[in-house]
Amino acid sequence: MGARDANEPIPLLQLGVPSQPADDFPDSDHLVNSHPARTGNTWTAVAHIITGVIGSGVLSLAWSMAQLGWIWGPLLMVFFAAVTLVSTFLICNCYRSPDPDYGPIRNKSYIDAVRQNLGKKSAWICGLLIQMNLYGTGVAYTITTAICMSAIQRSNCYHKHGHDAPCESESTWYMLLFGAVQIFMSQIPNFHSMEWLSVIAAIMSFAYSSIGLGLGAAKVIGNKVIEGSIYGVSTSTAIQKVWQVSQAVGDIAFAYPYCIIVLEIQDTLKSPPSERQIMKKASVISVCITTFFYLSCGGFGYAAFGDQTPGDILTGFSTYGPYWLINFANACVVLHLIGGYQVYSQPLFAVVDKWLADQFPPSSFVNRNYTVKLPSVPALSLNLERLCFRTAYVASTTAVAMVFPYFNQVLGVLGTINFWPLSIYFPVEMWLRQKNIGPWTTKWILFRTFGILCFLLNMFILAGSIQGIAAARFS
Repeated sequence: MGARDANEPIPLLQLGVPSQPADDFPDSDHLVNSHPARTGNTWTAVAHIITGVIGSGVLSLAWSMAQLGWIWGPLLMVFFAAVTLVSTFLICNCYRSPDPDYGPIRNKSYIDAVRQNLGKKSAWICGLLIQMNLYGTGVAYTITTAICMSAIQRSNCYHKHGHDAPCESESTWYMLLFGAVQIFMSQIPNFHSMEWLSVIAAIMSFAYSSIGLGLGAAKVIGNKVIEGSIYGVSTSTAIQKVWQVSQAVGDIAFAYPYCIIVLEIQDTLKSPPSERQIMKKASVISVCITTFFYLSCGGFGYAAFGDQTPGDILTGFSTYGPYWLINFANACVVLHLIGGYQVYSQPLFAVVDKWLADQFPPSSFVNRNYTVKLPSVPALSLNLERLCFRTAYVASTTAVAMVFPYFNQVLGVLGTINFWPLSIYFPVEMWLRQKNIGPWTTKWILFRTFGILCFLLNMFILAGSIQGIAAARFS
C-alpha cells in the first residue's frame, strides 16, 4: 500500500476514510468510491484524441505546406504521424505496472509512468515540461479563437460594406471573451466528467476541417490551376528560407502529438479487453483520420493560394466563398477550442488539486465541495480551491496571449516542447527500461540514433520559432 499511495490521488469526498484502492484489482471498476467508474470505449477514446489533436494546429498546415513545397510537406506530415503512433504505443505499455495488461498498479498520468519507470528526478523534469506544454497550448488556443472570431466579424463587415471597407478589428476583446467562457468551463471537476464535451468538440473539428477542405477544393476547381511548387514559397535570402522552413516544421510537430494526455484518456477505458489494446486501436483510428484531414486541408489550402497562403487558412477565404459558410467554419473552430482547452487543461488542474489535497488534508477550502442549485439547470458542484486557482490560471493564459499574439511562431515553440522531450525521449527511455535493453545492442543503437536525430530536428525548430517571435515582436 505504501508504494501505491504515492501515486494514488486522494478522493476529495473520501478524505480520512480508509478503504482498499479499487485500482489494485482489474475487475473493480464498480467501486466508484475510490475512483470514478471507467465506462470509456474505443470511440470515446477516439473522440478524446481527435479533440486533443485536431485543434489550432490544423489551421496552420496549409502555410506549412507552402513553406515546404509539394514533396517535403506531405512527407513530413506522414513522418510525424508515424512518430506519434510509435510514441503512443510505447506510452500505452506504461499504463499498468508491472504487467502491461493486468498489472496491479495503474499509472494514471504521464508523470506517474515516468516516476514509476525512471524515478523521481526524471518525473520532476517531465512534469515541468508537461505543465509548460499544457499552459502554452492554452495560450495558443486563446490566440486561435481570437483570430477566428475576428474573421467572423471581418467577414460580416465585408458582406455588409464591401471588400474595400476598413474591417480590421482588435482581437483583444475576443481573447477576454474566450477567457471568460473558460473560467466557467474550468469548473468541470475532472477528465471523467467531460466525455460529452469531447464528443461535441470532435464533431466541430470534423465540421470546420471538412469546410476548409471543401472551400480549398472549390477554389482550386474555380481557378482551374494548382498553385504552389515543389520548392515552396521563394524568399529573398537563403537564411530567410531556413527560418520559414523551421517554423513550418514546428507547426507540423505541434499539430500531431498527444502523448501527454494518452494515459489520462486510457484511464477512462473500461476493461476487458485490456486498456492497452483499446487505446492502441483508438490511436490508429484517430491518427489515420487526423492524417487524412491534415493532408487534405494542407494540400488543398496550398493548391488554392500558393505563395499567398495565410497563416490561418480560414482567414484566406474571407473574400471568397459564401460568407455564412466561412462564419460557420470559424464558429466551429471556436466551439472546438473551447473543448480542446479543457482537454489540455484538466491534467494540469488534476496535478494541482492532488498536490493541494496532499498538503492540506483538513482544509475545507481545498477539499470541500458545495452544491449550487439554479432554476431549470442541473445542480452544480463547486470547490473554492478549484474556483480560485482555475480562474487565475485562465486569466494568465489570456494575458500571455494578448502580449504574444503570434500564431505560427507560438505553435512552433510549443512543438519543440512537445516533440522531442515528451514524444521521443521519455517514451523511449521507459521502453528501454521496461524491456531491459542493454547498451550497444541493436535495438539500443537504433533507438538512440533515432532519438539523436529527432533532438537535432527539435533544436532546428526551436531556433526558427524563437527567431520568428523576436522578429514579429520587435518589427
